[in-house]
This record gives sequence, structure tokens and C-alpha cells, in this order.
Amino acid sequence: MGAVSPYVPFDIPLQYVPHFYGIFFTAIATFYVMLGGMLSIVWTDVVQFMIMTVAGVVIAIIGMNMVAPEMIQEFVPSGWESPFFGWTLDIDWSGRMDLLTERMASEPYSLMGVFVMMALLKGIFMSMAGPAPNYDMQKILSCKSPKEAALMSGSVPVILLIPRYLMIMEFALLAVYFFKVDGGLEQMTAAESDFETILPHLITKYVPVGLAGLLLAGLLSAFMSTFASTVNAAPAYVVNDIYLRYINPKAPVKTQIRASYLISVLVVIISTVMGFFLKDINEIFQWIVGALFGGYIAANMLKWHWWRFNGEGYFWGMTAGVVAAIVMKFTVPDALVLYFFPVLFGISLIGCIAGTYSAPPTDEETLVHFYIRVRPWGWWKPIADEAEARYPLVVRNKHFKRDAFNVAIGIVWQCCLTIVPMYLVVRGTWGFVASALLLVVTTIILKYTWYGPLCKEEKEYDELMKAIGFENNA
Repeated sequence: MGAVSPYVPFDIPLQYVPHFYGIFFTAIATFYVMLGGMLSIVWTDVVQFMIMTVAGVVIAIIGMNMVAPEMIQEFVPSGWESPFFGWTLDIDWSGRMDLLTERMASEPYSLMGVFVMMALLKGIFMSMAGPAPNYDMQKILSCKSPKEAALMSGSVPVILLIPRYLMIMEFALLAVYFFKVDGGLEQMTAAESDFETILPHLITKYVPVGLAGLLLAGLLSAFMSTFASTVNAAPAYVVNDIYLRYINPKAPVKTQIRASYLISVLVVIISTVMGFFLKDINEIFQWIVGALFGGYIAANMLKWHWWRFNGEGYFWGMTAGVVAAIVMKFTVPDALVLYFFPVLFGISLIGCIAGTYSAPPTDEETLVHFYIRVRPWGWWKPIADEAEARYPLVVRNKHFKRDAFNVAIGIVWQCCLTIVPMYLVVRGTWGFVASALLLVVTTIILKYTWYGPLCKEEKEYDELMKAIGFENNA
């Protein structure tokens, strides 16, 4: 930032320099989101992805040229290259990176098996909840058909994971070189270690000037992509579900646009103020992943799997879960938040059930139409019986075993998408070959067990909708 300071017409205390530049770039991104609209965000996402991919490949080449496989083997402890782990995190960095050993002792990952089990449990329930009620849901609803939505969801990991983990693993290699050859960040202490400062040091020291600009553009592209999609989702929900429904149902289009601008700015301001009180990224990440997700998953899962679930159940389930998550933020250490996921899930589930039975069920006509279009799993027998009685052509979904098999294969497939670029970067020949072959095999399996039936069932679905007169009844 020293190169920029002569052109800033006022002095900024050193400790507030990151805040200043963070607010500056966030303000620019906010105006971009407000004025761009959904279509421009989609197209800029494409351009940003191309920039991020090029940056990832470039940094991968730089790192692989600087760090030889022999250097990696000399520096890292035994077991570092294996994707498998035991109940405890037994990797010992003593004598190599003592600071990391001391830091890991204070983190919640020593019982790695328990940690992964909780993460897997959370992942299963999140998957059962369908698309998250944020920009993911907006992208799903923007698709023209169930097949298109499925292909969009399936293409996301293919597009994002490989270039992303090329870059991530190469920065890990540069950090190895940084600590081994240059001695690391001497100013770090076990008590005040900020590993987030390693990345800026690596960029300024090892990346050439021109490529550094490209890399920063790639990192900003990654930020802009997530930021724009997230902020763009907030006005859609607030304006449509609150403002138009309860405050001003007859608002003209211009008023709705102004309201969306206001909501976007308020969301960014509130988020920025919250950011001033966070000590590091890990603090908010632990709370979002462990607490906030646990508070909202139950409500979003039941809306697909229980016919009796209604709007009141959703509201009280979300309220109970989010309030409990906020309370936990101020009462439970950040390192233990993920372990309380079942508690938050249980609180939210109780709120869902109590709220559901506090009001009458959703009208039967709406439920029948929903069931015919979605054909969900779970407790839908009364509605399924009614749908079959009204429309004899409707057949229940009987492919649970096949779908469960595809889920298991899909987990392995997505893990391979992550591991392949990592093995490529560290030059782990056997690991790369094995994971690449497994990726090919799982892709072929999914072609016949997922994509093939998807095409066939889409045609059957269209024919059914036309036969019962639902094709124009959205």
C-alpha cells in the first residue's frame, strides 16, 4: 500500500489501512451489484471465472517451478500427502513449523474423526434441504426445466473445484518454500499468529509484477462473484416476500427498484459494521458453518419431506434456530461451535414442529400440485394418495435406491475433482493416477445412472404435464 499512499489526500493510521481499502472495494462492488442486475452478474461471472482460472494456472506453474517434489518430502511430516486420516490429527510439525504445531493445539481439529463426522452430518442434512435459500436457489429457479437445473448444479463443481484447488495447493507449496528457505514470518508468535498475512507476503515476494496484477484480479473476481450473488439475493427476498406482501402490495416497478437499492446498501453497511468486530475469518466461518447452518437446515429440509409443514412451521423453525445460533455466538467458544450442531438442529426442529401444528396445513390443492411437479421423498402419503386419485396417470417416485446410489457415487466423484489438482501440484504420481482413474470411472457410472435417466424422465415428465393439463399452470 506504500505505492498508493502518496495519492491519498489524508493520513490513515496503519492499523486501519486494511479497513479503509476493504470499505473502498466493497463500495465499488455494491454499486456494481445495484446497477448491474441479474443478467450482467451472470455474464460478469463468466468473465471473472476466466480470469480466476488463468490466475490459478499461472500461480500453479510458478509454484511448481519453485518447489521441487524433493523439497516437499524434506519439509512435510509423514502422512501429509495422504487424503485419509484417523480419529486424531497425528501429523507432527515439530522441528519443521513449530508455530503451526502450537496453533493447531488450540484449534478444535485434534479429534479429526469427530470433526469430520459432524461436518458430514451437517452436509447430509444440507443436501436434504435442497438448494440453499440464497443465490443458489435463485439460479435453480432461473433454469427452464428440472433437467437444466440438475445439469447446472452438476456443472458447478466441475467448473469451480479444479482451478480453485490448483491455486490453493500452489499457495500451500509457496508457503512450504517460504517457511523452509526464508524462515517464515519471524514476526509471528504462537499467541498472535495471523496466517492470513501469509498470502499477501507470498504474492509480493514470489509473483512477478505483471502476474501479480493478474492474480489480484483473479482473487478480486472470486470475491466479486460471491459478493454480487449474495447481495443481489437479499433485495429479491425482502422486496418480494416482505415489502410487496405486507407493506406496499401495489408498489410500481420504480418503487420496487428503489427499495431493492436501499436493501442492498443496508445489507452491505450492516455486514461491514459486523466485520469490524471480527478478529479473523475463522471466527465468522466457524459460526456460519457450525451454528447458523445448524439453525436453518431443519426448516429447509422439512419443506421438501413433510406434507404437513407450513409457513408458520418454517418461520418459527428458522427463528428458533437463528436466535439459538446468535446466543451460542456469545456463549460458546468459536473452536467448539461445530460440535454443537446437533443441539442447534434439535432446537430448530422443535420450533418447526411446534410452529407447524400452531396453524392449519397448507391447502390441499397447492400440496397436490407441488407433489405432482416435484414428486418428493418423505412423509407425503396422504397427498400422494390424493394426487393419484385425481390424476391416475401420476406414478410415485420409486427410484430411491438408484438416487441414493448416485448420491454416494457423486460424493466420491466430487472428492476426486478436489484431489486430482492437488496431487497434480505436489507431483504425487500414484495418487494422481488413482484419483484420475476413479474420477473417470465415477463419471461413466453417473452418465448411465444419473444423466441417462434424467433425460428419459424429463421427457416422461413433459408428457405427463401435458396429459393432465399442467404445462401452462406454473
